[in-house]
Amino acid sequence: MSSVSRHHAEWLSLVEVSGPFLSTPVLMRVFPQGLDTLDTEARRQLVGAYEEWLDEGRKKTLPHWAWIDYVLKNLLGFPEELLVEGQSMPPGMEAHMGVHGETLRPNYVLKHRDAGKPPVLLISVYPASQALEKPVAERTWKATPGTRMMELLHAADVQVGLVTNGEHWMLVYAPRGETTGFASWYADLWTQEPITLRAFVSLLHLRRFSGVAESDTLGAMLHASAKDQQEVTDQLGYQVRQAVEVLVQAIDRINEPGIRELLEAVDEKSIYDSALTVMMRLVFMFAAEERGMLLLGQNPMYDEYYALSTLRDELRERADQYGEEVLERRHDAWCRLLATFRAVHGGVEHESMRLPAYGGRLFDPDCYAFLEGRSQDTSWTDTRDRPLPINNRVVLHLLEALQLLRVKVSGGGPAEARRISFRALGIEQIGHVYEGLLDHTAKRATEVILGLKGGKDKEPEIPLSKLEELAGITAEGPLNFVREKGELLMAAERDNGPVLTGQRVTRAYGEPPPELIEFLKQETGRAENAIKKALSLRAEVDDHRICLACNQDARIEKRVQRFAGLLREDSFGQLVVIPAGSVYVTAGTDRRSTGTHYTPPSLTEPIVRHTLEPLVYVGPAEGKPENEWQLKSPKEILELKVCDMAMGSGAFLVQACRYLSERLAEAWEKLEKAHPGSVLATPEGGFSSGDTAERLIPSDLAERLAIARRYVADRCLYGVDINPMAVEMAKLSLWLTTLQRDRPFTFFDHALKCGDSLLGVTSVQQIENFSLRPGNRQITFATANLFRYVDEATAKRRALEALPSNDHTQIETKNRLNAEAEAATAKVKAI
Repeated sequence: MSSVSRHHAEWLSLVEVSGPFLSTPVLMRVFPQGLDTLDTEARRQLVGAYEEWLDEGRKKTLPHWAWIDYVLKNLLGFPEELLVEGQSMPPGMEAHMGVHGETLRPNYVLKHRDAGKPPVLLISVYPASQALEKPVAERTWKATPGTRMMELLHAADVQVGLVTNGEHWMLVYAPRGETTGFASWYADLWTQEPITLRAFVSLLHLRRFSGVAESDTLGAMLHASAKDQQEVTDQLGYQVRQAVEVLVQAIDRINEPGIRELLEAVDEKSIYDSALTVMMRLVFMFAAEERGMLLLGQNPMYDEYYALSTLRDELRERADQYGEEVLERRHDAWCRLLATFRAVHGGVEHESMRLPAYGGRLFDPDCYAFLEGRSQDTSWTDTRDRPLPINNRVVLHLLEALQLLRVKVSGGGPAEARRISFRALGIEQIGHVYEGLLDHTAKRATEVILGLKGGKDKEPEIPLSKLEELAGITAEGPLNFVREKGELLMAAERDNGPVLTGQRVTRAYGEPPPELIEFLKQETGRAENAIKKALSLRAEVDDHRICLACNQDARIEKRVQRFAGLLREDSFGQLVVIPAGSVYVTAGTDRRSTGTHYTPPSLTEPIVRHTLEPLVYVGPAEGKPENEWQLKSPKEILELKVCDMAMGSGAFLVQACRYLSERLAEAWEKLEKAHPGSVLATPEGGFSSGDTAERLIPSDLAERLAIARRYVADRCLYGVDINPMAVEMAKLSLWLTTLQRDRPFTFFDHALKCGDSLLGVTSVQQIENFSLRPGNRQITFATANLFRYVDEATAKRRALEALPSNDHTQIETKNRLNAEAEAATAKVKAI
């Protein structure tokens, strides 16, 4: 990693980001020498102004606004003629939230230097007591300052906004129809980590809006970075798939006596599903730990022996100190993973650590018992385990695939590693990781398979024999495309081996057959010239690497050498050659066949809002204007039933939970205003009677919203999906959304089901019996065909009666019709 890219990676890791933000390639282009510098005097004055605000501004209005003005005008250089407020703001800088009875307006508008261009920045200021991640106090609409700015930007058709309470400075990027991005700076960190201050000034200074080339403005940078976001998301999916490959490979290569016999009884699909389950467990653990929903940072024993978010740092430190190969000699990290999974599923009751039992299928140790070295018919509660000997190097790669995003650096060079924040990662985005895993499956190789380099989403696994066939290579030794010194060689001559040059192998190959080139173009998505270059092996290939990849099998090595330039590397840097009998990961059809696709918030939010508005308000269905809509009562809202018949990982249900809980909190406040002095005691809107056993609805807005989400999740949400892993992910997504750290994952078992919502059946017996109860033959096929047999008998008898009674030439026809009618009648009688 270059010093400049490391510089950008450092400050990006110190800024809280949610949604799309600035990508490293864009930063490298705009700031090739690093962020702008800030002189010593400016930093000194800033520290003085901040300390004055700490003393007085958090409690008094005038010092608070003086601090805001200092940052905007002195630090960011916004001149008074461009930074306007009140009546001086351009028209249209407002958003009418008619249904909530509010009109949103910014405190400041930063105009463009060119009077003919629209404003470039909207700024909203809140009291120091108003946390930007909590709903605004004493407002009907229970939305955070960031969400309010997003709606204001959409209405005003401005893309960039800034929200602050003096301490917290939040940049909001909200282009219409796209996912909104949030980035946060904290004033107290400006003195502790000066690089964050440099980033704040570099990105938000006046020159970044109207003093640089159009392509280098903040809005253009964010727009270009948003285009890179899909590549980043794809990269994360690719890394996770690589990690699954590593785990499947590690399991397949275990030869330890006793364990090998156990694994031979496990089919390829179960091995792949188990690896997928491990990765999903890790995704959830990172999200839960970083959100403070488990014991990370709260219990020393958990931190030392169970925490997974910090395990990568421990393993990486050892790898950097002694080399990754040393990690292959130890297996304690895998045991730690299994112990943590057990603790989450079964709970811990110890004087030093207490963790509730969350249960759930995803963390069930018996679901894939072979991971713990047990047969599938055993129970983790009474059977001694013997964990698979998965070494620490494999575990390190599993963790880094999820926690470090390897981003390409402009101008070439090695990719940089950027840590992923699961606290900032949206619940819906976790679904994309899940989607990428369903794109593949595991198979057992019946012959030697080569993993080839490819373009985007095209890294195929091709049988070596197929490539040899297209290249004209057979065991009998016909002519092929291998050339040396301009002469066509025979197989016998070729078998003498390539020319050795030290530890490298060099070969001079001629023009390969067009059939082979065309096949590789289709399979890998690579350009023709790149394929020809790889086949010609003009680049040197390490002979030792090929030997290791072929498990030191000289016969296989000789065959593979001809295609060595096409081979890709796994995450360990080894060439991918899959011997016969091995299990390998390859592209599958599970995601397409089950219809599982990642749904971004930019799609779920408007669909859910427009769908539920007529159900929670009186007025939309009647065609009334928005300012005449009336919110329904809490009881009516909680009586709604929302069902997603193909829920996937629960993206729509998560959004429905958010929307309904916000409306429920508003309905509670509406009731309280109608009954001043009364205190809510029930979610349906009942008021307290003074009984000490009552559990009152909390008055704190953040707590109230969390409670509302839990009631909505318990009473209003239902879902079905044919994929069992999707069902588990939906449960965990809603568990994270509702922040119910004291409730098991199974609290959604009654509402989220695995099944086929199209047919409504789960077994062949249900189809055969025409019954949803597989063991109950309430309606048989014979019963279902009753009317067909009756119609058949009636038709035959009518045809028989239509024949002339005295016509002896029709005797054979009469006998046949009579027999068929009798047979149909017999079937009816049997039924």
